Amino acid sequence: RLWEALEIAQLKHMVKSLPGGLDAMVTEGGENFSVGQRQLFCLARAFVRKSSILIMDEATASIDMATENILQKVVMTAFADRTVVTIAHRVHTILTADVVIVMKRGNILEYDTPENLLS
Repeated sequence: RLWEALEIAQLKHMVKSLPGGLDAMVTEGGENFSVGQRQLFCLARAFVRKSSILIMDEATASIDMATENILQKVVMTAFADRTVVTIAHRVHTILTADVVIVMKRGNILEYDTPENLLS
């Protein structure tokens, strides 16, 4: 199940290439991995744990567009049957959501599909 999660998160080849593979040394806070890799490891962990709810708070804020696309693909496939709450400021991040809630200072301003909100 672990290797499956790493493959889904597109980390399998990277982990295999580490000295020691799964037994590789990880520094405090995972500082020897990029922010994007750490985000993907978190998704892999949630997949292994079979988390029924995934909350992503600005998960794409500090990663490049290529890694964001990988992250979005992983969420759309591996978590398709689970509840995913995405907190984001970038419109691109929520385009594939079923429903979007637009909030300001804790108040709901709008609630609809991305398509309806953008029209």
